[in-house]
Amino acid sequence: MSCRVGGGIRTVERAREILTAGAQQIIVGSAIFKDGGPNFDFAKELSGAIGTARVIVAVDSRGGLVVVNGWKTELPLTPAEAVRALEPYCDEFLYTHVDTEGLMGGTNLEAILAVRDATTCRVTAAGGITTQKEIDDLHALGVDAVVGMAIYTGALNPGTGAQS
Repeated sequence: MSCRVGGGIRTVERAREILTAGAQQIIVGSAIFKDGGPNFDFAKELSGAIGTARVIVAVDSRGGLVVVNGWKTELPLTPAEAVRALEPYCDEFLYTHVDTEGLMGGTNLEAILAVRDATTCRVTAAGGITTQKEIDDLHALGVDAVVGMAIYTGALNPGTGAQS
C-alpha cells in the first residue's frame, strides 16, 4: 500500500530514513520555511537528494497567512505565494485550511482554489471537509481531499459516502 509520511522531517537524512522504511513520499512542513518565507536552501537540497516526485510540501494557513510550528507561528506569506515559490521543489502540496480544521462546518473552497490556481502541482486539501458533496466538488476541480473529523465522528461513512 502506498504511504506518505510527514511530521518532524527537518533533514535530508530523516527524509531518506522514512523513504528507506517504505514510504513512497515525505511531507515536509515547518522546515521548508525560514525567516518568514520559503527555505529555498533546504527545499533545493531535499528535492535534489530524493527527487521532487517524492516531496510533498505542507502549506497550512490561518487567517489567510501561512502558519508553521504547530500552527503557532504566523508568516507574512499567503498560501498562494508559498506554493508559487516552492513549486519547483515538490510534486504536490498538502494545503490545510486551519480556520476550519476539525470544526465539521465545511471547508473554504475559495481558499483551496486560490492555492490550486497558484500552482501546476497536485493539491490535496484538508480542513473542515465534512460531506461527500465537498469531496466530489473538490475532485471535479482536480483537488484531492483529506477527511478526518467527519469520519472519526461517524458523520461520513467512507464505505458508502453516506452522511448520518
